[in-house]
Amino acid sequence: MRGLERVADPALLVGMETADDAGVYRLGERLALVETTDIITPLVDDPFIFGRIAATNALSDVYAMGGRPVTAMNLAFFPACALPLTVLAEILAGGQAAMREAGACLVGGHTVEDDELKYGLAVTGTIDPDRIVRNSTARPGDLLILTKPLGTGIVTTAIKADLAPADVAAEAVRWMTTLNAVAAEIMLECGASAATDVTGFGLIGHAAGMADEAGVTIRLERRRVAVMAGVGALIADGLVPAGCYRNRDYYAPFVAGALTDALLPLFDPQTSGGLLISLNPAAAERFLSIAAERCCFAVAIGDVLSRGEHPIVIA
Repeated sequence: MRGLERVADPALLVGMETADDAGVYRLGERLALVETTDIITPLVDDPFIFGRIAATNALSDVYAMGGRPVTAMNLAFFPACALPLTVLAEILAGGQAAMREAGACLVGGHTVEDDELKYGLAVTGTIDPDRIVRNSTARPGDLLILTKPLGTGIVTTAIKADLAPADVAAEAVRWMTTLNAVAAEIMLECGASAATDVTGFGLIGHAAGMADEAGVTIRLERRRVAVMAGVGALIADGLVPAGCYRNRDYYAPFVAGALTDALLPLFDPQTSGGLLISLNPAAAERFLSIAAERCCFAVAIGDVLSRGEHPIVIA
């Protein structure tokens, strides 16, 4: 992306510069578009559930900006010679179920014949330009809230190997098919300073991005970070995705102190992960209270400090 010409359009409110979750383009004084796309390969055997996970994952970027999904287009890559078209139909049905729950309208899409199955969405949302929540505006003194537990990368690795206990797999699927809509609504009500969704770079990677863009240090309290049940046992069995190790190797210089296997869940690449939200202490307390009332998972996992030697400190 570095070699691409930077867009000078003044209506582009959020572009590529800060590696934010979605782009934002102003249409009027009180209206802007939120634009994003995401495509993934299968994580589970059931095509309907895979479609739902992929769509929920793509919709998440709009929520991370504080936007509301409005329309979506299917993007499917399908090996027609290897799989029956009924599989594609089930994937699309799963995707539409997630869109329907989000209140987004399916307007079309595009399919490419490919050797490897992939599916996702291009999503358009709307937002008030004065209420954009960016990943680059965390402030010292803020508290950090996470709205889903970690571990989907490790669990889906076990699912692919047919080694995931049924209850552990079911919990991961439940989280991956849970929209971030309620968390985003509460985030706006409470006036969040910054936010991002936790996906392929893991909690550490996305937190490091927030810290670097804002010029701050993020301190995470390991014991407070929620991890899905059974993940520790799967790590002990060696069911850790290569992406988790790649994240750890890449982000190791960003983190103060030694990295042990106990920290692997913090580097685990998430699919359809939760939101990582930065709020001032009073707003964070209000967020947690409202989240409890609305049955929205939320846990305080750290805070934002003035910039130190490293972007990330793990307590």
